[in-house]
Order: sequence, then C-alpha cells, then structure tokens
Amino acid sequence: MNASFAFTRRRVLIGAGAGLVAPGIVATPLPALAQQPQGAVIDITRARTDPIPIAIPDLAGDSRGRDIARVIQNNLRNCGLFRPVDRQAFIQTPESAAQTPRFQDWRVIGAQALVTGRVIDQGGQLRVEFRLWDVLPEQQLQGTAFTAPAANWRRIAHLISDVIYERLLGEKGYFDTRVVYVAETGPRDRRVRRLAIMDQDGENHRMLTDGRFAALTPRFHPSAERIAFMSYQDRGQPRVVLFDIGSGRQQVLGNFPGMTLSPRFSPDGRSVVMSATRGGDANIFIVNLGGGERQLTSGGGLDVSPCFSPDGSQIVFNSDRGGDQQLYVMDAGGGNIRRISFGNGRYATPVWSPRGDLIAFTRMGRGGFAIGVMRPDGSGERILSEGWAMEGPTFAPNGRVLMFFRESRATDSRGGGYSSRIVSIDIAGFNERPVPTPTDASDPAWSPLLS
Repeated sequence: MNASFAFTRRRVLIGAGAGLVAPGIVATPLPALAQQPQGAVIDITRARTDPIPIAIPDLAGDSRGRDIARVIQNNLRNCGLFRPVDRQAFIQTPESAAQTPRFQDWRVIGAQALVTGRVIDQGGQLRVEFRLWDVLPEQQLQGTAFTAPAANWRRIAHLISDVIYERLLGEKGYFDTRVVYVAETGPRDRRVRRLAIMDQDGENHRMLTDGRFAALTPRFHPSAERIAFMSYQDRGQPRVVLFDIGSGRQQVLGNFPGMTLSPRFSPDGRSVVMSATRGGDANIFIVNLGGGERQLTSGGGLDVSPCFSPDGSQIVFNSDRGGDQQLYVMDAGGGNIRRISFGNGRYATPVWSPRGDLIAFTRMGRGGFAIGVMRPDGSGERILSEGWAMEGPTFAPNGRVLMFFRESRATDSRGGGYSSRIVSIDIAGFNERPVPTPTDASDPAWSPLLS
C-alpha cells in the first residue's frame, strides 16, 4: 500500500466546533499543525487484504495515556483492517511526537498513519488531545481534544478509534458501542441464564438480572437505553419483557394468553415486533409501546424471529408455513409476503443489516450449522462460518461486522464440557475471533453507537 491517506469532505464523528459527543464528554477541535488534505479514502476491500500500518505510541502526559493507546491499538487490530506497528520499533518518544512528529522516524519503520496525543489531569477531569497524521505527505488528518470525567477514559479511547476508522476508511466506526448477551453458567441440563452487558471489546461486563428466571434473545432499543428480551418470570411462561438499563425496571409487554417471544424494536423505537402463540400456531404482532397491538400474520405454522428493515418499511422473519423453516419478507403492514431463502437446509434468526443491503441468518442442515448473509431479495447468499452449532447473528451499527455465538460439543452424557462462546467476523467472512466473556455466553445483540 503506497498511496498516502486522505479523506472526503463528508462530516465525520467530530466536526467543527465544540460539542457533547456523549454524556459528560465534550469534544473540541485542535488547531491544525499541518495542511489537512481532501480526497479519496482507503477502500475497505483493499484494507482487508493489506491492512493499514498505523503507529500508536502511548499518549504523553498522564499515565492513563498508555491505557488509552492500548485500547485504541486493540480496537484497530481486532477489526482486521489495521496493522499496528510493533512498539519496539519506535524511534521517536511519545512526548516528542506529541509536540512535533519526526515523520522520517515513522516512515523508516513502515508506518503510514500515526496517532499522537497528550493526556492532562484536570482534577477529576481528563483532557485528551489526539491527532491523526498521514505520514507520507506529513499531513494532519484530525485534531480533537476530549474532556471528560476520568472514569470515562475507555469511552474516549473508543471515540478516538471511531474517528480513526472513519477518517481512513470513509465509513462510521463501531467501537463506541455495547453488546447485551446471555451469560450462562452451570451444567447444560441446569443452565442459569442471566442478562448481561459489556463493551464491544469484551470489557466492563455487568450482570443485569439475577438468574432466578431464564433470559433469552435480548435486543437493544434504538436509544441503547432499553432492552427487550424473553423471560420465564411469569410462572414459567415465556414472555417478552422490557428492561430499563438505568433503573433496572422490568415490564411485561402486551397482554397475550400464550407465550410471547423473539422481540425486536422498530427503527423509530415506538413499537416492538414479536411472535405470540395462540393454540398450535405462532404469529407475528406489532405492539405499540404507548398501548395497542396489531396482528401481521395468520394461518397455520410458526412465524417467529421478525426483524424490521432499517427504514421500517419491511419485516423479515422465519416460518415453516411452506412445510420447512425458511426466510420470508413482508411489508411492515403484513402484506406482500414472499419467500427469500432457497438453499439446502433450514433458515432461522434473520437480522437486517443497519445498511439495509444484507440479511444475516442461521442455516441448519445435515452437515451442521452455518452463519451467512444474503441480499433482501434472497440473491447473493454467502456462508461466512460453519460449525457444529452456531446461531444468533447480530450486526455492528455500521453493518461491517457480525457477532454470533458458537457452541461446543458436550463431552459426557450429563452435558459436562459443554460451552457457548461469542465470536465476531467481518461480513466478507474473514477475521473470525472470540469475544472474551467471564462466563459462557449466547444470544449477543449489538447496540447502536452510544454517542
């Protein structure tokens, strides 16, 4: 990769002028120390095969500058599109680089992008100054100062990572996000399943429920402040429950005689689409959060796992109405139902990409399980990963990465040795990697960007 970096004229995460980018975090532009170029960005397809070499020394000043730099480095490395330069090769010190980069020192070690900065402790508040440089033409791409409570240093690192991703690749990042999931403990036949939440990089885990009642299929509200999930708290009857992350308050959604399951919020956050059982059938309903419900499907069979398109005009779901479990798309009002999956096997857990261009799914067949994507009309089906048991894809908010969970085979007749782990993978099918969790984990759901 020989070309220097540049960026388009599109507004990025941190634009001109001071602004509140997250609760308690203020971003202000730094004066440019060199010419800021305009032009094309590095194509993501190119970065997949030739990751961008980027140098990320510790930020100068306060000791937390080292921690912030490490989080940025891990974020960029883990996405598979950047190659952080070995720190042992650095020639210029972080303090000196924060004042004026000696670009020849960075060119000679192969860096094409450089991150410099400084952390200043302002008595409980941190001011984090950050600059991104294009090493070859010696140009500054970005300069921003973040001011936030010291406890928010990891959020600042994720915000900086998002700026770097967008400046160099031309698309929104996904690092300042969280993932809600089901934390699992105990043997397979007596599994305890609690609702849990973490940062997208597997840090800051927190249990949201106590495990007295099993929790399954959590999904974020567009505000990232609420979660809808399936709980067994109502006398062992599965019911969709709304959970407020801030207060911990829980509320059963709707008034249905049978069980309710597989919820997802509408893009505007005003309603939930889900399935409800009546007799031997399961049909899809929309429940308005302000009150009222509407049935969208009817007839024999099980219609489950509905998910809105990003513009709210369509819903994808899986159903056995044709005799086998397949994917269908319908208009948001319930009309114009058409089948879109025609491969070998059964299809389940569809989820629409935030970009609107793909639907991810689980496919089950004689050879095991697979996670794949297809276009909304069913064309272009691609399998990203295959294995003994995997399920539950969820998209990052930029639509470039998926998470899902993968189960291992039990090693004995009582289920001993069973485990379930979350993994992430690029939508091109490369860079599959585990996401660390303190317990077994399943049913991940990615939040929108928090800022």
